[in-house]
Amino acid sequence: MLVLSALLTPFILTRIPADYFKREKPHLLIRLRTVGPLGAVALVAKNIGGMLLVIAGIIMLVTPGQGVLTALVGVALIDFPGKQALERRLLAAPKVLDTINWCRKKAGRAPLEIE
Repeated sequence: MLVLSALLTPFILTRIPADYFKREKPHLLIRLRTVGPLGAVALVAKNIGGMLLVIAGIIMLVTPGQGVLTALVGVALIDFPGKQALERRLLAAPKVLDTINWCRKKAGRAPLEIE
């Protein structure tokens, strides 16, 4: 889990668009109606992957690893009501945002815009 988290977390954090947390996103049920069967499978897989990352992040809070960042990436992948407010609240912690933007800077990406 530690190795997987160390590899996937920076990769995912650098792929998120800079304005990801500023955009309003349609509800999951609306998206499922418009994406077709293959898109629905992809949405379900994305949500399962997000749940696994959240679980791994929680485990890494008490074991070695990037627990908070891994859980944040997992939350970003899962679709649930109130997700955007929770994401913004998690990112409000200066250390979390500074760490994410440091990873993005190393990858040549723009810093995340929160508000």
